[in-house]
Amino acid sequence: MPRAKVSVPDVAEAAPGLWSNAIRAGDMLFISGQVARPFDGGTGIVGKDEYEQTRQIFSRIDRIVKAAGGTLDDLVKMTIYVVNIEKNTEVWRARREFFGGDFPASTLVEVSSLAKPDVLVEIETVAYLGATQP
Repeated sequence: MPRAKVSVPDVAEAAPGLWSNAIRAGDMLFISGQVARPFDGGTGIVGKDEYEQTRQIFSRIDRIVKAAGGTLDDLVKMTIYVVNIEKNTEVWRARREFFGGDFPASTLVEVSSLAKPDVLVEIETVAYLGATQP
């Protein structure tokens, strides 16, 4: 099965050798865990709470899946990591702004911490793109 890194010009990525934002393998697109980093990179986080951070994350995911030739409707699975499970309603509130109809299959996990203390949410996703090519 062919495997290729997806280039996303308007979403900054970690330094080479750390990870890729997305890998396409055949008809599947695997998007690495996204946090609320600015589109142009840097170490800051966009959003002061779970709702704002989740909106930024879904905006990043949207740009990534579009660069691969798909849409958010192509997402079939997401795993959401939060540091405070009691704030899950804020994550769901933001999610409803990006998805309608049948939501992707999802898992929500509370973790003790993420990459930095100000990172409250991280989301990884998988999309089925079929035979479409970017």
